[in-house]
Amino acid sequence: MTLSKNNLSPLSIIGRLLGILFRPLAANARFFVFLYVLGVVCAWLTLPPYKTARLYDNLYLELFFDLYVLCALLMLIPQRVRRWVRGVLAFVLYVLAIVDVYCLVKFGSTITPTMLLLVGETDEREASEFIASFFSSDVVFSRVGWLLLIALVHVACAIFSSSRVGKRLWQNWNLQKLKKMGAVAGLATLVLLVWSSISSWPNKQAFWRMMNLQTPGQVEAELNRADCANCYESPYRLAFSIRSNQLASKQIDQLIEASHRVQVDSCSFRSPHIVLIIGESYGRHHSQQYGYFMPTTPRQIQREHTGLLVPFTDVVASWNLTSFVFKSLFSMHVVGQEGEWCDYPLFPEIFRKAGYDVTFLTNQFLPKAKEAVYDFSGGFFLNNPDLSAAMFDHRNERTHVFDEGLLADYDKMREEQKGEKKEGGNAKPRLTIFHLLGQHLNYRTRCPNSKKHFKPEDYAERRPELTAKQRRLLADYDNACLYNDSIVDQICQRLESEEAIVIYMPDHGEECYEGTRGIICRNHSAEIDRDLARYEFEIPFWIWCSPRYAAVHPEVFKQVIEARQRPLMTDALAHTLLYLAGISTPWYKPEYDVLSPEYNEKRPRILKNTTDYDKLAE
Repeated sequence: MTLSKNNLSPLSIIGRLLGILFRPLAANARFFVFLYVLGVVCAWLTLPPYKTARLYDNLYLELFFDLYVLCALLMLIPQRVRRWVRGVLAFVLYVLAIVDVYCLVKFGSTITPTMLLLVGETDEREASEFIASFFSSDVVFSRVGWLLLIALVHVACAIFSSSRVGKRLWQNWNLQKLKKMGAVAGLATLVLLVWSSISSWPNKQAFWRMMNLQTPGQVEAELNRADCANCYESPYRLAFSIRSNQLASKQIDQLIEASHRVQVDSCSFRSPHIVLIIGESYGRHHSQQYGYFMPTTPRQIQREHTGLLVPFTDVVASWNLTSFVFKSLFSMHVVGQEGEWCDYPLFPEIFRKAGYDVTFLTNQFLPKAKEAVYDFSGGFFLNNPDLSAAMFDHRNERTHVFDEGLLADYDKMREEQKGEKKEGGNAKPRLTIFHLLGQHLNYRTRCPNSKKHFKPEDYAERRPELTAKQRRLLADYDNACLYNDSIVDQICQRLESEEAIVIYMPDHGEECYEGTRGIICRNHSAEIDRDLARYEFEIPFWIWCSPRYAAVHPEVFKQVIEARQRPLMTDALAHTLLYLAGISTPWYKPEYDVLSPEYNEKRPRILKNTTDYDKLAE
């Protein structure tokens, strides 16, 4: 007895269901195949040029999952329209991939938030030159050429399939082959779909979580999670960059609104020249000045012996991330106050409105196409044209391999300012901010070879538990500390004859195989315990007064000496800077000024907005 059409066997039903699963791929076969090849090739071509660089572990399965979902969505569109939608999608994805790889070839980076920001600031001439450069032989025969080749083959196949011969071949293959292999192909599709969806789900969740964050700082913190999203293809990188710029733009608007509320009642210009030196990644436990066993700060100790350099004994950073520190440092907001950091004015804006000439020399926060997200998060408000103009009179235009390059920038600016003074200009009181690379990773590259002093064997006796490689890294870090000592000393040398006061603070601490922890850099995702607070938040901090400043301002010098043992968190430093300038403004709060008799020594020092440092120390 034979089964009728309406009385199918279970196997036939299963076969048809499996065939339905395969239908999105069969109906969009060319689209799926070429875009899968495009995705794989693009992933290989955008690998960073590092020995340790490797492909995203789930690349092949997640790419299958993404393209299958896209093909399934295309099946919801009427067939007459589908081919046009498919063509537009293919064009957009090819362009994204080509731009992504081109950016890597041209600028050393794939699509990033800063890259997108720079595109937004590009004028018509620059845009036309950028597009024209796509068609140069250098680009065609670079990595971009592989993507252009895939696109050309795709277009050729599309043209051939629309011809009479192509249609006939496709019709025969589609009718005869697909029907026979429908169940088998459907079963393979089911297996791959289940496998890829399970393996891709954690990354999809992480990406969704990241795209729903509300501030650039939250995005940066998310990127420090072990399970952060992998933007493994160009569309994800573009979406992430767009979202990052949206969040930054929102905070920029808040900062611009806050800048309109800057009010200065008067200014005595108490200090003619205030210098703030911001170091990088330097815990006080690697400072000889604070008891470290290696001579990493001989010049600072020598200045301390003159009595003019006063080290503070109990200072912590508010965060162990540079970008978070910069936001809290530059804003008049302190931890514990209402609102966000971007709801308050930035202290250089107040200085400029008071009449100070403000210079910012940074070896890190200049907009670059291949800027890391961390630098974007920390520098977007410093590099915004409106805010930068409100904060700074002078800025350097490029970064340097070593921090001594900033000294040359400073010398050049001073010569120009002296020239202006000779031509009849008045010498204004000055605020100068140095932002060094300091001991930022990679330690080995933070000190010129000619100035390296420490060697791995120097640590054999004091750190016998470390391997030879670890001692090499430790020596590199200490050489960076020693080089940093020479840089801050040279800054002070330039101010010896001036009426100047200098404050030095690194942004945060750094671990370099401290104690038994066995790690380098910082542990961002860990709960803050006593050891983590000790090594990643405790920082060296000192104030140096030039001989002339100490003589003219003995009362300030005395306040500095009396304050050296007061507990301080650097989020409140802006209030001390305003006092040193003699600026009277509603934004100044004496309870946050470490030099003021009204200073609140009991203010909780909350690390990362979560943990009371002083309770950990008890």
